Amino acid sequence: MIAKASVDKLIRKAGAERVSEDASKALAKILEEEAIDVAREAVTLAEHAGRKTVKKEDVELAVKRM
Repeated sequence: MIAKASVDKLIRKAGAERVSEDASKALAKILEEEAIDVAREAVTLAEHAGRKTVKKEDVELAVKRM
């Protein structure tokens, strides 16, 4: 799970003065689900390239493809 403090910080960077615990938990869950989807795509791209190692380029391309 993504740390509550990190999620709070993101929401505050977006302009919020205060952040409820429920809001932090909800965003953390969404971010984690999205990150797993991106990671799966990056793994697929690395495997397609014949590698076991996921590289930065795989992650960047995975994000673009989603």
